[in-house]
Amino acid sequence: MLYWAEGSKRRNDLQFMNSDPDLMRRFLEFLTHCYGVRSEDVRLTLNVHLSNRLTLREIENWWLKRLQLSPGSLCTHTVNTYSRASRRTRRTLPYGTARITVHSTFILQSIYGAIQEYAGIERPEWLDR
Repeated sequence: MLYWAEGSKRRNDLQFMNSDPDLMRRFLEFLTHCYGVRSEDVRLTLNVHLSNRLTLREIENWWLKRLQLSPGSLCTHTVNTYSRASRRTRRTLPYGTARITVHSTFILQSIYGAIQEYAGIERPEWLDR
């Protein structure tokens, strides 16, 4: 059900994004325990602002440590900048948000099927035909 709220609805890639490292870690544990996903199968992408006096490397290391992933899992990140008009008044998350990706149609279809079963709904657009 968590994936229904926080996951991408892509066709062949399992993508889960959030700013809470504990929630992200729990989801990775689920994938490891239920589907045998290995850490080397996980890709990590960050979406960050660098206005919090942290470097991109520090932010990467913070996420890697909390998610227990190796630097080899890192992909290209999105680094946001403020527009001059914003005057940096928006609050940002110091470590941004992280997205984990696992390329597995089987796992994705299994999760979609479980969501439909638990929720008592039908979403044929989620499932392969």
